[in-house]
Amino acid sequence: MASAAYYDKQATTIATLKKNELKKRIKNFQGRFKLDFTDEYLNKLSDDRLRHILLAALLNAGPKN
Repeated sequence: MASAAYYDKQATTIATLKKNELKKRIKNFQGRFKLDFTDEYLNKLSDDRLRHILLAALLNAGPKN
């Protein structure tokens, strides 16, 4: 299991990302599951909602080995 420090670092990093970088990371997410969002859908979302999606995906995928 990952440490609290790992999750803190991920949350801090995501909080500083701009919309284009958030969309890029969501579209290129490499985890145990695939994220499949269209550009049209992602463009409609607020920065905070994009951050929520990315952080939730990272927390559920766990740390990289």
